[in-house]
Amino acid sequence: MNTATLLPGIALIALGMGAAQASQVYRWTDAQGHAQYADRVDERVPAQDVARLEVPVEAAVVARLRVEQGHAGALAWVDNLLAGPIEVMLHADGGGSLASDPPLPARGTVPAQSGALLARIPRGNPQLRVVAVPGTPNARPRDVEYAYPLQTASLRVQQAWDGGFSHADDENRHAVDFAAPVGTPVLAARDGVVMQSEAGFGDAAPGEDDEALVARANFIRVLHDDGTMALYAHLQPGGVLVRLGQRVRRGQVIGLSGHTGRSTAPHLHFVVQANRGMRLHSVPFRMFGPQGILRFGSAQAGGD
Repeated sequence: MNTATLLPGIALIALGMGAAQASQVYRWTDAQGHAQYADRVDERVPAQDVARLEVPVEAAVVARLRVEQGHAGALAWVDNLLAGPIEVMLHADGGGSLASDPPLPARGTVPAQSGALLARIPRGNPQLRVVAVPGTPNARPRDVEYAYPLQTASLRVQQAWDGGFSHADDENRHAVDFAAPVGTPVLAARDGVVMQSEAGFGDAAPGEDDEALVARANFIRVLHDDGTMALYAHLQPGGVLVRLGQRVRRGQVIGLSGHTGRSTAPHLHFVVQANRGMRLHSVPFRMFGPQGILRFGSAQAGGD
């Protein structure tokens, strides 16, 4: 389950994960030869020209705590469910001291979709808690020019770096909110691997608690080869068009923008992050937009 961060980042480990579901998306080619994606068919397009895609919806579970009991005590394992590395910390829960090798809290890095033994506990039935952060603390951001992440000819920034509405914390200080109608194709801004995604949340209901919406944004997290990660958030329900572990190329359609989570208007929240030792920090980036180089300063109120 996600903690009360602005967007999916640090997470308490869930003890299990839900079954995968499928999202139905339609694809066709417009008069200009561009591939178009949507969750419903454009009536102007001949039915024979429309392809129906079944895209798996993967729950945004980070990892699983696994405790194996044996004659010599308990072994505490953490299984990484993401298609990229995570950093984890194992804590004793419920108060009191707990003998362990190594002593708790124990910290480690778990490679993509694999397990790691965090601690050996010689006696009892331990109550344990694990916190995990996507990425490794060894990320070394390179100076890379990112592509504009939306399939639009123009752009409008709702909130940029240091935006006072919701871009003032470490995870989002260098985030940008691009205004976009619901269903706008989202493009990969840089080559990478789909590390984590969520597409199962619906749009916010009228009167829904603001804090409850924080962790209900559909998103895609893409891991880059320097260890940084791009987060594309507030996607529409079923708006993830890629699968975990898939390698994507700069400019490739990966999702559909939306209005999920704590969002005051439809937009795409884009941020590049690096793990700085059990904490996600946003990273400044350069981006080339439809009309040239983009420069992000303090932006208007609104957005997330």
